Amino acid sequence: MDTVQLTPGDQAPRFTVKDQLGQEHNLEDYMNQEKSVIVYFYPKDSTPGCTTQACDFRDNMARLQQQGYVVLGVSKDSEKSHVNFINKQDLNFPLLMDEELHLHHLFGTWRLKKNYGKEYMGCARSTFVISPDGTIAWCRYNVKAKGHVDMLLRELSVA
Repeated sequence: MDTVQLTPGDQAPRFTVKDQLGQEHNLEDYMNQEKSVIVYFYPKDSTPGCTTQACDFRDNMARLQQQGYVVLGVSKDSEKSHVNFINKQDLNFPLLMDEELHLHHLFGTWRLKKNYGKEYMGCARSTFVISPDGTIAWCRYNVKAKGHVDMLLRELSVA
């Protein structure tokens, strides 16, 4: 199966997914509210890089919300893992459940990775900004955890 490679201007995959509390998040609902949605995929709750990235989103949430952005984090971790991660880091945005990798496949973030010469399938840390019209406004695969949110704020001209 070929891996999806989304680019700006593409229609974003539509989704309805539950978060760590069982609440549904539907892209169409956010579009109807004229919200821009930042969906970011990360490998694993409570690991150093993922914690850095999540805390950077947390610390910039007010600026993002003022500009009409909604932030949704996605990993294949369990509900319990997400709840623990949110509570431990005081995260102020939902983490979506994707244990079956449905969203990862739709967005093309479940990819062949290499580490110390070994190849394996895993989550490529990636971010997608979806406009209220449902198109991808900005996206990047294989981002670095440290400094990513600052770079994203610059790219989106968020003051």
